[in-house]
Amino acid sequence: MLVRLDLLASIEVGPDGVAGKTDLAFLVPTEKAQWTVETFPNPHEIRRDPLEIIGLAESRMRAQIRGIITEGVPRALLLGITGSSADQAADSMAELKELAATAGLEVTSASLQTRLKPDPRTIIGKGKLRQTTIDALDQGADTLVFDLELSPSQLRAITDETELKVIDRTMLILDIFAQHARSRGGKIQVELAQLRYLLPRLVGKGTALSRLAGGIGTRGPGETKLEVDRRRIRTRIGKLERDLEHLTKERKTRRKQRERKAIPVVSIVGYTNVGKSSLLNALTMSSEVSEDKLFATLDPVSRRLTTPEGILCILTDTVGLIRNLPPELQRAFEATLEEIGDADIILHLADASAPVLGEQIATVEETLESLGLNGIPVLLVLNKIDLVDPEVIPNLQRRYGALSISALKGENLNGLVEELKARLGEITARG
Repeated sequence: MLVRLDLLASIEVGPDGVAGKTDLAFLVPTEKAQWTVETFPNPHEIRRDPLEIIGLAESRMRAQIRGIITEGVPRALLLGITGSSADQAADSMAELKELAATAGLEVTSASLQTRLKPDPRTIIGKGKLRQTTIDALDQGADTLVFDLELSPSQLRAITDETELKVIDRTMLILDIFAQHARSRGGKIQVELAQLRYLLPRLVGKGTALSRLAGGIGTRGPGETKLEVDRRRIRTRIGKLERDLEHLTKERKTRRKQRERKAIPVVSIVGYTNVGKSSLLNALTMSSEVSEDKLFATLDPVSRRLTTPEGILCILTDTVGLIRNLPPELQRAFEATLEEIGDADIILHLADASAPVLGEQIATVEETLESLGLNGIPVLLVLNKIDLVDPEVIPNLQRRYGALSISALKGENLNGLVEELKARLGEITARG
């Protein structure tokens, strides 16, 4: 019922049954609060038409809502907390905005709360959550998005305190993955990650999970229904894991065929949305999906890079990486990331125009290290130099020991191919 009523009236009735002091509360903000309370000696002293008051409240609320409300497009308020590093929290929130836009959410506002540790139940505290819910409704938002992964108990506690849909960073990424998965392998990996995430979160209101779960375990009465759904989910997870294992064996067979033909492999890796697909298209004259969105590519794509001398290598585009990649996603995409392990060279592509270039490079390097791929030679390439001041580019090249290109504009691609030739030649010479 929170701020859902247009007008509230409270009337005191004396022992004699006569109406006395009357309070009217309605959603017209004042300097001190987001609502107005007027007091009258009795209901007969009210001189204002309640319908007129309601009309005024609605017009004020419409004026507060930013942007155009589009039917079928969810509006979201983003929430995050900042502890020791305000800059890092701000960067993470900016990335959350991109994720929300990619998922199809219209962001009405973003709020960063300063606190050393998250509240164990509601992350931002019960009072702040209540105020945030009012803010979201004032802005016409129906969804709260948290910039961290919520535990099952936190998700239940937050949904108990608000009528809004609640999703976290992991849910958002899973939703994007579900939208972009095209191949059978990609769809299996996404569904597997979704079910692993959903399983411990079945108990609760259900509205928080409806965007991902499609009703599995969120409708139906009582624990009996939930237990049945848990068994079904565990059975489904087992089948998907077997299917994924079968696909992994197929990939290994294809890789062995490539090895017999002695064609070297170069895997393009990098932070999400740095232009990996654009580079693959530019070098191999292919037409893979290339969008200015996070996680536009989920499935590994391999194409031949041909030069006048013949086939130079197989180029493989892989799923983009991101900071704080949820464990469910990393486990589900192990089969995809294994492709990198068969590369002769890892082409680490980075966005030269990114404000947090160093952090993105470090995230990719840490992921490669966690996968045990330190032994594979890495060629760092800075992309999108057309978006950077030309005077800055030489400094970036020296600082990171990297080549610089623009895959979109075709700048210095010949230099990149020549560097690949030289490095592959060295590998061949070493046997």
